[in-house]
Amino acid sequence: MSKEITITADNFDSEVINSSVPVLLDFWAAWCGPCRMIAPFVEQIADEYDGKLKVGKINVDEETELAVKHNVAAIPTLAVYKNGEQQLIQSGALPKNQIESLVKQYL
Repeated sequence: MSKEITITADNFDSEVINSSVPVLLDFWAAWCGPCRMIAPFVEQIADEYDGKLKVGKINVDEETELAVKHNVAAIPTLAVYKNGEQQLIQSGALPKNQIESLVKQYL
């Protein structure tokens, strides 16, 4: 079972801003080929880092305001939050090892 959480405008503050662990956000859409390509990597990271890292998925078609608020201009976009603040944002499909290296520095 995946450890990923669906993030919405309603739970963003409680799940991301107030999280006691770093958060990896995956901004995606169902029609996005590169998003589907990295989805298994994001899911594996969620499982492997359970308890140390929270992984949230934001569907940009359903949560347009969140995407705009976070300056997401292309998808997939990954963002890392720690202590309630955005630490980095990275657009484009990345291999699993590069996604891991993005988050490891914040664990």
